[in-house]
Amino acid sequence: MRIVPVLRAFAAAAGFTMAVASPSLAIPQKGQPAPPLKVVSTSGQPISLANYKGYVLVIDFFATWCPPCREAIPHLNGISRKYGRQGLQVLGLSLDDGDEGAVKDFIASKRIVYPVALAGQDVQTDYGLRSLPTVYVIDKRGNVADKFMGGSDATLKNMEALIKKLLAEK
Repeated sequence: MRIVPVLRAFAAAAGFTMAVASPSLAIPQKGQPAPPLKVVSTSGQPISLANYKGYVLVIDFFATWCPPCREAIPHLNGISRKYGRQGLQVLGLSLDDGDEGAVKDFIASKRIVYPVALAGQDVQTDYGLRSLPTVYVIDKRGNVADKFMGGSDATLKNMEALIKKLLAEK
């Protein structure tokens, strides 16, 4: 029996966000280039940061068992619809331990409108993940504009304000 899934189930049932262990000490900082990203979406499409050059990109690190992550999905769907034509892209990266079937069911149940892929350990390490949900906003030049942790209304409003500012930049 693996202990991590048991702890995650307990944390989810209790309504807590569980920290994600990461051996990396290098956390991407504002103004630095975003770490490389190579994943395959749940629909089979290869995805890299190069796909998003010239766009503002929101990378949402989440898990299906994480209550705050689930609560943020409607907001992310909303900003994707609201700002998509202005140059915003959203990418969901699931930390669900390779369980693509559960992630696909989650995408359908939450009616997620943006691409989702499984985030391998290398991506989690490169982005210095410590807790969920964590959202990185990447500017049009591929640099980290900011990182948001948690899913509070204030966090989501601050993230949307940053997105508006970045979309207005040439």
